[in-house]
Amino acid sequence: MIHQFIFAHPKPGMSEADFQDYWLNVHAVQYASKIPQIRRYQIDTRVPFGPEPADPLFSGVAEIWLANEEEQLASLQTKEFLEGARLDEPRWAAFWRTVGLDTTTHVLKEGPPLARESQMLKVFTLVKRKAGSELEDFRRYGLEEHAAKVLAIPGIQRYYQCYARDGLYTLGETLLDGISLMWFENSEALAAAALSPEWQQAQDDLKTFVEPRYIQRFVTTEHWIIGPESR
Repeated sequence: MIHQFIFAHPKPGMSEADFQDYWLNVHAVQYASKIPQIRRYQIDTRVPFGPEPADPLFSGVAEIWLANEEEQLASLQTKEFLEGARLDEPRWAAFWRTVGLDTTTHVLKEGPPLARESQMLKVFTLVKRKAGSELEDFRRYGLEEHAAKVLAIPGIQRYYQCYARDGLYTLGETLLDGISLMWFENSEALAAAALSPEWQQAQDDLKTFVEPRYIQRFVTTEHWIIGPESR
């Protein structure tokens, strides 16, 4: 299964609130969800947490699940994509700031059953491994050593690590090597976790095997468009 992430930013002159509303209630429903190969589909909208950046790098994320590369290629050739979703994107998103990554997901903590009406907060962390380090060493350390430190953070409900698929390295390096997802019950639980020594230990450890200057982190709420069960 391919777990695809698409990070997007509002087009110039569009507020973050209007961008998120259009993505959720127009683009996702009327266009993207019509692509038949998409098995599951979720939109994560950024929410303020902590110091606010003047211009957030991303204001939302699409998560798309596809069965395999053949179905992914087929999806890009459908009328629903070419004449629908693709043509609609410039109406709300700054396409030159869009970043996509196809990943394989590793579930480190499954947590409670996925729920369509979930109120939990999801923390995204985007990373690039240290220059010169081997890809397999980076993944192994993340899954075996770093994960144990993250799982010690109080209040964490669910935890995934998602790594760029091997095929993306055929022609060179990828912009990102991995994405981690952490879920917390609510903003109070996340705030308490962020003040804990376990959180600090995990963040210090992260910087030992990724490039600190490329770490991007933000908080979202999730909205299922198709799912959580596959269609």
